[in-house]
Amino acid sequence: MAVRVLIPSPALVVEEGAQRPSRDPSDEELAALYAAPRLPWLRVNMVSTLDGAAQGDDGQSGGINNAVDKRVFHALRRLADCVVVGAGTARTEGYGPADVPVVVVSRSGSVPETLRGAEPGRVVLATAASASGLAEARELLGADHVWTLGEETVDLVALRERLVARGWRSILGEGGPGLLRDLLAVGVVDELCLTWVPRLIAGDHLSITAGGPVDVPLEPLLLLEEDGTLLGRWAVRR
Repeated sequence: MAVRVLIPSPALVVEEGAQRPSRDPSDEELAALYAAPRLPWLRVNMVSTLDGAAQGDDGQSGGINNAVDKRVFHALRRLADCVVVGAGTARTEGYGPADVPVVVVSRSGSVPETLRGAEPGRVVLATAASASGLAEARELLGADHVWTLGEETVDLVALRERLVARGWRSILGEGGPGLLRDLLAVGVVDELCLTWVPRLIAGDHLSITAGGPVDVPLEPLLLLEEDGTLLGRWAVRR
């Protein structure tokens, strides 16, 4: 089945007399549907089953996602200046270097194995000054690509500021659940992109957020559907 636009995005610019795509948007139309309304803009992209699982039995999001989710995943990466990911998620999902810089958030300062051979500048580590792996990270990535932002924990407000100052104004977060919760808690998230796959898997699985309570109101911007899979955009209300 083709992708259908169920809720048009107000961020989509349409010339007078033109029609918003109603089914199977092209890559260019998909990029317009997901365009940030302003810059800088930090969005986080997650996937979930209908009963709230953010991972399959293998502990990876790849255990639950599907072709249309992957299409939007790659569209969002093409729109991004950098990708921000927690070190645990990078390890679990087997992250490698991407077309844009990958910024790994790690309180311990440990660089995931699959990112250790990247070209200089393709991987940045955001960590704390007290991190046990700080010296090794600097040796692996180069001191300029290891940012100490905070003494005991990573200051996520400072991280966003550092990314924007670097010129990375379209920022894409890809989890995991703990990092998403922490980003929401300090108020640096502008948008949540969430795919619901039409599956119920039960069991004991992480949801898209993990950690202490947060209460963040959201406003719907866009809803797409393909063969029962729903893909939405929600802006954080300020």
